[in-house]
Amino acid sequence: MHMITDCFDNKTEPVINLRDFYGEQKHLVEKCLIVFSQKIYQHLLDTFPCEKIGLIGACNGNIPIYRMHYKGTDIAFYLSGIGSAAAASECREASWIVGASKFVMFGSCGSLDREATKGKFIVPTESYRGEGCSYYFAAPSDYITVENAQRLSEIFTELGVPHVTGGVWTTDYMHRETAGLVAQRRSEVCIAVEMELAGVQAVCSFYGLELYDFLEAGDVLEKSGYDVADLRDANHDLGKLYIALEAALRI
Repeated sequence: MHMITDCFDNKTEPVINLRDFYGEQKHLVEKCLIVFSQKIYQHLLDTFPCEKIGLIGACNGNIPIYRMHYKGTDIAFYLSGIGSAAAASECREASWIVGASKFVMFGSCGSLDREATKGKFIVPTESYRGEGCSYYFAAPSDYITVENAQRLSEIFTELGVPHVTGGVWTTDYMHRETAGLVAQRRSEVCIAVEMELAGVQAVCSFYGLELYDFLEAGDVLEKSGYDVADLRDANHDLGKLYIALEAALRI
């Protein structure tokens, strides 16, 4: 019997291609932000002159891709779906529709180590593959390496952004972050848990795209219980948007 870990097939070609939906690949912009917060997304639209340059098609609503101009550089952005499969698929489609090859992804996460992450952004170095998408794009393994973590950490140091590096856990379903699984991930290398990175990194590595990912911890998962107090602030923190924009200038 085959398992999800047997899904990596790099020997045969896909039956369905993006060309079937979008025509030939376009080359309109190099850099793109993957945004998860509606508030941050709306702030970009309200603050900067934005041009709609593409649409990610979906039967439950198309996702516009916009281009803005920041300090002399064209940067695209779109509001991503939540979860590994949605975020990874949309990243790949955006790369085809507008030609972006460098993505800055920034979102929120749950801390597994309050002391390590308090007052700091998290630059993940590897992610536990607790989802399904990554197994279609990378040979099976427990963890996937985040390829550009060192460069992003260097950029954060240049910018004076307080941060910590470490492993994270990508899960498909937050309500199944059980005490046993939390303890197991904490005992390995994980300082945080989130829902997109493993899949998006696998897709980017497979297609030769560059991914730069950082996170802001909101809720905290501890032995003593669950602390959700700072989650909303972490989700919609405008400060991390401008860190992402500055990072995009330097990649």
